[in-house]
Amino acid sequence: MFNYKLTIQYEGTDYAGWQIQENALTIQEVISNSIKQLLQEEISLIGAGRTDAGVHALGQVANFNSNQQLDLSKFKYSLNAVLPKDISITNFEIANNDFHSRFSAKRRSYIYLISNQKSPFFDRYTYTYFSNLKTEKLNDFSSIIIGVKDFTSFSKINIEVQNKICEIYEARWRSQKNLLIFYIEANRFLYGMVRAIVGSLLKAYNSEDGKSYLENVILKKERSAAADAVPAKGLFLYKVKY
Repeated sequence: MFNYKLTIQYEGTDYAGWQIQENALTIQEVISNSIKQLLQEEISLIGAGRTDAGVHALGQVANFNSNQQLDLSKFKYSLNAVLPKDISITNFEIANNDFHSRFSAKRRSYIYLISNQKSPFFDRYTYTYFSNLKTEKLNDFSSIIIGVKDFTSFSKINIEVQNKICEIYEARWRSQKNLLIFYIEANRFLYGMVRAIVGSLLKAYNSEDGKSYLENVILKKERSAAADAVPAKGLFLYKVKY
């Protein structure tokens, strides 16, 4: 049995997220069907993270097992040839038999893009926010969420996940011309967590006492305490570290 590891990029606009679901097109379904088509065998494709509808990925990771010993370069080429143009396999390799793309991951990181002006070239990938936000102030607020905390207030209701404690290692902003880029890295993320955090940081920025607002949001452990989530189109799964 061979354990194959894939690194994947996708443009998530036209998909209902990563995970297979009924009556909706997903990234996992499209890649799984393409692999089955090439191998002529059933496989189970496991992803490192379940990105939401409309979210993109620069470095999603997945793995599957097969009895077939594949020519890695040839199979990568063939798989990319049958996949649609908005999904790409950037790396294909053999992993250890105990490698699990989800449970073996140590850290995950996301980036969120904000544009301060309307642009037809950025519209599909950024949240347009007509304000010149100062990165120093945003980074000061972002320091509040760094560390081991209960992030219930930033998570959509999910009865499958009882433990809402995560450790955030980095949360920082930088500007590049008309773009504002938010980078966040943690051991795990909850359902809808990053977009709710970005929305709450923007709300804190426009509040009289932003730090107190964020501290209270965390303490309340209620989704209604945090701000609305920012649009999915600006969010990218950046990298998974093992």
